[in-house]
Amino acid sequence: MKIVEHFDILSKGRFATSKTWKKACSDIETAIIATDWPHGAGKFTIYPESGKKRGQGNGVVPIKKPCIKKLKKLGWKAESLPKIAGGVLGTGDLDALYESEFGYIGFEWETGNISSSHRAINKILLALQREGIKGGVLVVPSNNMKYYLTDRIGNIGELRPYFPLWKTIDIREGVFRIIVVEHDETSVDVPKIPKGKDGRAKE
Repeated sequence: MKIVEHFDILSKGRFATSKTWKKACSDIETAIIATDWPHGAGKFTIYPESGKKRGQGNGVVPIKKPCIKKLKKLGWKAESLPKIAGGVLGTGDLDALYESEFGYIGFEWETGNISSSHRAINKILLALQREGIKGGVLVVPSNNMKYYLTDRIGNIGELRPYFPLWKTIDIREGVFRIIVVEHDETSVDVPKIPKGKDGRAKE
């Protein structure tokens, strides 16, 4: 998978320029690039079918599995996550967490609809404001990639208009970064990414 752009919505204080934050970003970039489909293929190839109609397109939840697996190898916690003191962001709301000398850094790969994205961002921003975490990273698909995924998946096109609002959030120290990802190529020779069978659009 490839990273097409990233946005530091908030970036303030010593942590924002620290080696700790730079290492966390490097870990995340490495893990994203290692994310492939089919799993084990070494690159991310998506079946080119629109997700607008029911039963068509690709699911979302399985996409992040190689990324989380790589983060765990790099020292992040993804299963038995500790409690975060302060803030409203619980570890159950995160895909991975890194404990640094500055505090916690949270990572979330969006697998829900656009409303889910807004909830995740609100939690991250409030946790930053209350110093429950020092860094928060949210991964979302590009406008090109969203076309092939479950309809109304959280995506950069629908989040971008809110950047000016989120930039006004007052924090003492910390970083909130949104990373935009995209498939490497398309092919009808790969299987579709499976969707959940519980009726929820987020899969």
